[in-house]
Parts: sequence; C-alpha cells; structure tokens
Amino acid sequence: MTTDTAFWDRAAPRYARSPVRNTAAYAATLDRVRSYLTETDRVLESGCGTGSTALKLAPHVADYTATDISPGMIEIAQTKAAEAGVPNLTFTAAPADSDPFEPESFDAVLAFNLLHLLRDLPAGIARARALLKPGGLYITKSGCLGNMNPLLRLALPVLRAIGKAPYVNVFTRDQLEAEIRAAGFEIVEARAFEGAPATWFVVARKT
Repeated sequence: MTTDTAFWDRAAPRYARSPVRNTAAYAATLDRVRSYLTETDRVLESGCGTGSTALKLAPHVADYTATDISPGMIEIAQTKAAEAGVPNLTFTAAPADSDPFEPESFDAVLAFNLLHLLRDLPAGIARARALLKPGGLYITKSGCLGNMNPLLRLALPVLRAIGKAPYVNVFTRDQLEAEIRAAGFEIVEARAFEGAPATWFVVARKT
C-alpha cells in the first residue's frame, strides 16, 4: 500500500529514536520467543521496523531474514546491522502479504506489532502459513484494539485523516485467534505479558 509505505517512511527516524515503552514485557516476549527457536532454524520476521528485535534474535538461529513495508525503516535497520556485525541477518523491503520468498522456506515466521496494521488480515496470515515448512511456527504479538478503550478507536479515524496515525485494523483477542486457526494453524500458546493486557502474544503451529 503506497499510503502505508509513505506513512512509515516519514515515521522511520522518529520510530528509531523511540524507547521501548514496556521494557519488562518486551524482555519477557524475547525470552519466550527464544524458547521456541533453535540454532538450526531459518526465520522470517515480517514488519521488522528498524530492526531492534531482529538484532536480538538473529544470534540464536541459523539464518534470519527481516522485512518491512517501509524502505526508510529497512535503511535504518541495515545501518544498525552493519554496525552490530550480525552475519546471518538480512533486511529486505517488502509487504507482509507479497514478499519474494518461496513457499515452505522458513521454520518460523514472526510478526510483532504488525497484524493490527494489515489491511487484509486473512491474506497476511495465509501468506505466513504458505512460507512455513510443515509444522513450522507462527509467532505473533498484536495490539487488539477491540479489547482497548473505545475512545481510542473513535480517535483513530481523525488521527488518520490528519496523517498522525496509520491504518489500524480493529479486532479482539478472540477474533485474532479465530483468524489464525481459520488459516490452518493450531494455537500452542496465547497470552499477554505483565503491563500489556491488550497486546496478545500467540504461538501457532502450521497444521
């Protein structure tokens, strides 16, 4: 989506400078993700932003590819990766539902703070399933606006109209899990982390 790409390109420098809001939940999420990954895994992260999470997870797997719809985000991520010297990490600009990869290429597909930004949620989840090897894991963490303050949902159209917010898809935790199951996954784990009750962490296995 051109409009989405332009929004995130504009936001990239500010996004890169923004600190993690809930450091405890972020650290717990990383620990939980690492527990599912192995040193032989080939991993794809969709919607990687400026690469902070990719840089933390890549050393724990064999190969890590990270994509984002925003070339501006990817440019910053590539600079960070070069400075950090992580040889098994590759960044590529690509939308989550139309990337250049072959089917069944990955042992795990990750999507953090992405699914609520997709205009076509079923297509994004279906693409992730297609990219996974049989039995592969889909690990996501998504803002579920359907479980948040209704005033936020009312404000979003106004903020989008003035260019202060991206497109946001509104769904509940239950609706998100239903979409993941409908795409052909078995949910292995679903939970929130302390201090982030409306941000839902899901681990699902390709069936």
